[in-house]
Amino acid sequence: MAAASCLLTEDQFLCSICLEVFTDPVTIPCGHNFCKTCITKHWDINIPYQCPNCKKLFYRKPELQVNTFISEMAAQFRQSAQQKASSSSSSEQQVFKPGEVPCDVCTGTKLKALKSCLVCLVSYCETHLEPHLTMSGLKRHQLINPVENLEDRMCREHDKQLELFCKDDQMCVCMLCTVLDHKTHDVVPLKEECEGKKLKLGKTDAEIQQMIQKTQLKIEEIKCSVKLSQRGADREIADGVQVFTALKESVERIQAELIDTIKEKQRKTEEQAEGFIKELEQEISELKKRSTEVEQLLQSEDHLHFLQSFTSLNAAPPAKDLTEFNICPPSYEGTVRRAVNQLEETLSKEKNKLLAKAKLKRVQQFAVDVILDPDTAHPNLILSYDGKQVKHGDEMKNLPNNPERFDNCVCVLAKQSFSSGRFYFEVQVKGKTYWVLGVARESINRKGDIPLTPQDGYWTICLWDGKEYYALAGPDVHLSLKSRPEKVGVFVDYEEGVVSFYDVDSAALIYSFTGCSFTEKLFPFFTPYPNDDGKNSAPLIISPLSHTG
Repeated sequence: MAAASCLLTEDQFLCSICLEVFTDPVTIPCGHNFCKTCITKHWDINIPYQCPNCKKLFYRKPELQVNTFISEMAAQFRQSAQQKASSSSSSEQQVFKPGEVPCDVCTGTKLKALKSCLVCLVSYCETHLEPHLTMSGLKRHQLINPVENLEDRMCREHDKQLELFCKDDQMCVCMLCTVLDHKTHDVVPLKEECEGKKLKLGKTDAEIQQMIQKTQLKIEEIKCSVKLSQRGADREIADGVQVFTALKESVERIQAELIDTIKEKQRKTEEQAEGFIKELEQEISELKKRSTEVEQLLQSEDHLHFLQSFTSLNAAPPAKDLTEFNICPPSYEGTVRRAVNQLEETLSKEKNKLLAKAKLKRVQQFAVDVILDPDTAHPNLILSYDGKQVKHGDEMKNLPNNPERFDNCVCVLAKQSFSSGRFYFEVQVKGKTYWVLGVARESINRKGDIPLTPQDGYWTICLWDGKEYYALAGPDVHLSLKSRPEKVGVFVDYEEGVVSFYDVDSAALIYSFTGCSFTEKLFPFFTPYPNDDGKNSAPLIISPLSHTG
């Protein structure tokens, strides 16, 4: 036996639950071995019955019998290991330190206790523990990790070991207590009560773990909210920077224009003055020349020359009308006022743009995922595989003429319907010259010619001939748009009876149907119109939500 144990390693005698050498080893039906106490406690907490190693499930709790062969092998191995450890070097045992449990048997220098015996009520170091590992009588004693105050495990009244539990008084008692003070009480072994309370404690721990998970989920939810808030804050900051940058640029531009206007007036004034001064200086030069000729003639003693020159020099040259050389300083009055008015107009435009973007963002919160319904599509229409695009095809497909399908007008509805609340979707119309978008009620006529009016169950707008926009309100309303939309947003408030259309890129409201009375399901409605010799071949595309700004 000893020779055989030498060929075995410690791992082969360790219980995979407590990771210590087997105590009362049992073998369960799948062939794995465990300490009897370990597997019993494990199954008390973990139900249904399952092998901790191979996870094999047992529908009934297996009957546990101690495997005597493995028990003897484990005991032999424990004895061999203890003897080897004892003979190799007793000096390797650790000396007791404050806060640790000392060996009660050691004299002189106290060594650190490895185990405490609940029968002897004594704590043992490695050396003094050896008899409990080798002697058959002592091997039956229950050993636990070292604890202090073993006397607290004795009944103070009867000086007997506390090995039972009174359920009535919820206290630990000894054998004498059960025949005296607790004679009629419900008394069970400590092990049984511990197992029951461990089961409850396991449930409590499961509840605690569930609470931890819920709390962690709440933390993640809060973190997610913070991230969403941060993204919102970043968007608002970006919007604010964009708006105020535009305002700053407008102020600087208007200021520069004001300064340029004033400087231009001053420049023209200076140019006029320079012209006047140059002309008058020329006049002075000519007058000085005439004055010099007169002075020279006055000094002449040649009477003939004097008389001959007198006639031409006697009369003074004609004087210029100096009143024509007046400079009127330009008036700057109103220049600053006009610049301020221009700035106010710019501020008003930017404010309106900002408000429009904010309003569009609010309705975009109600975005829904819209997919086209092939069962409603006119046979000439071609739908994309994902149901997000529709265009007109030159060939008519052979499709069943079911009641839901449009048979004359090239229209298609979405699969989704709405009978309450608010919803929003966006459609790309870039590159098209004809289109119709909006919503329609469930009971609309889908056969033959269809008048697209609210009275007939349609709330739509359209582009006609690439340049004219209309709200098909019965009669049609011509729409004057500042820019040509490339993406149109459609918003419906069912209870309020509102259908609104937006130019997504400019965040401008195109048109709103108000005062509508909805009593049926509403479906998103699309008409891409015929190709028009390739001029209108671009598809209508249901776009993923795009935030403005």
